[in-house]
Amino acid sequence: MAAGKEIRTKISSIQSTQKITRAMEMVAASKMRKAQLRMLANRPYADKIRQVIEHLAQANSEYQHPFLLSRPQKRVGLIVVATDRGLCGGLNVNLFRFLLTQLEQWQQQDIAVDIAIIGAKAEAFFKRLGANVVAAITNLGENAGVKEVIGPVQVMLQAFEAHKIDGLYLAYNQFVNTMVQKPILLDLLPITEQNLKSSIKQQDDARLPQQGWDYIYEPNAKYLLDILLIRFIESQIYQSTVENFACEQAARMVAMKSATDNAGDFIETLRLAYNKARQAAITQELSEIVSGAAAV
Repeated sequence: MAAGKEIRTKISSIQSTQKITRAMEMVAASKMRKAQLRMLANRPYADKIRQVIEHLAQANSEYQHPFLLSRPQKRVGLIVVATDRGLCGGLNVNLFRFLLTQLEQWQQQDIAVDIAIIGAKAEAFFKRLGANVVAAITNLGENAGVKEVIGPVQVMLQAFEAHKIDGLYLAYNQFVNTMVQKPILLDLLPITEQNLKSSIKQQDDARLPQQGWDYIYEPNAKYLLDILLIRFIESQIYQSTVENFACEQAARMVAMKSATDNAGDFIETLRLAYNKARQAAITQELSEIVSGAAAV
């Protein structure tokens, strides 16, 4: 009964795979919960600094920081946040498809693009695509802080200040809920009222001031703006890495649950096939015995 033995081997192999996917599902669920707590813990700081920047975008300071000045876009920078590992469903694929559409639009407008990457999957994809990757960082781990993501940020900020790029964008997966992760593209630089309104939902207590309003700066506007605007960009990118990690764990949990369920269905199908093959073999043996007895 060679067919039955082959089926038993397949069942055993799929059961081993099912154990692995079930374990990965539980690990991803645990990590997702921790990532959600980190994401929620960082939001008050990100929201508060966002409110201040919303005010500064309309303030009439005597010092105009380069990050607040718009100019025609001939070359832009794009920071892409993706995962370091796979087995998370279509999370990365959906983000890359979303970005390919945006890259085509820039190409049609004759806008060149420099790309900085956070995550091994994005690095592999854009290098295969032949894109101009100017900075990359991978293997951040689960508890990466602002210091770990500062490399690509600094490269892009220096390029913007040196007028090598005329705009800076951030792409990542936004955590909506366990089942929904949405690719999003934020317009980071230059910081204007328009791109703040288009990328960030306005809060009731964060209304933009009327023309003529301004802060009182101590010690001076230049010192504070130089620090605050950089902190704002860093906080946006750090928040994107935290949200993307939560998306990764949620997507992996769902993908591994689906794989576990599919393995169970496949095992049941193979068991049915095995039982049929076993019954056919028994029937054949009985027929041979009966035929032999009748011949005698």
